[in-house]
Amino acid sequence: MLKYGDKTSLRIIRLVLSTTLVTVATIIFTIYVPATRGYFNLGETMVYFTALYFGPFIGAFAGGVGSALADLLLGYIHYAPATLLIKAGEGWVAGYLAQKFIYREKTTTIFLLSLLVSFIYLGLLLMIGATVLSGEAEVYLTTFMIFGGYLDPAIWYFIGVLALATPIYLALRSRRSEGLLILILMIAGAVMVSGYFLYEQFLLGYYALAEVPINLAQVYLGIAVAVPLYKAVENITSKHVKPQKLVQ
Repeated sequence: MLKYGDKTSLRIIRLVLSTTLVTVATIIFTIYVPATRGYFNLGETMVYFTALYFGPFIGAFAGGVGSALADLLLGYIHYAPATLLIKAGEGWVAGYLAQKFIYREKTTTIFLLSLLVSFIYLGLLLMIGATVLSGEAEVYLTTFMIFGGYLDPAIWYFIGVLALATPIYLALRSRRSEGLLILILMIAGAVMVSGYFLYEQFLLGYYALAEVPINLAQVYLGIAVAVPLYKAVENITSKHVKPQKLVQ
């Protein structure tokens, strides 16, 4: 059994690792959005993963601090204060709801709800991807532009199929309520989308509606990556550590 000091050190390591993952995921790949002077990024992938795997406290800390640090490093200083609070709320909601619901025994109602939400999610992902994240775009790796040109909308059908594979498998095969992961992360994502809308519209004075589809895309792509990543890591470590106990 770990001593108190060992547990404290382990928690600090998890906080540092999770925060670093969120920061790197946020700055490594970006698409600039001129209408709001904001940007599309992959930060949600690690906000959701850390929240699912390590729980609400680490999810909130890593989501808030890691994302705010990324804003500072990328020069979006005016977003950093709001990001700290908004992404912390997003991470906490994801971790809290996951701990509360996904370890329950699956029922017929939960199974049907999981399937319904999964296909709604697929439709929204395809719609947002094909209409908002297709066409002329500038893609950056950290601060260097690596692509400038046309993104074919057809690529989103391929992404959609991959994104739906793990949730559907969980809904069909898992004895737990893990099929609810998409719904849980969509609720957490709503915290982020609404938070930035209010901040941009009423405090920054931007046309915040323009970035709502971009933020929704971050949520849907974040789910597409975070759910299979979480399950893969959980399966690898399940013989040694139970993820739901990591926050204790």
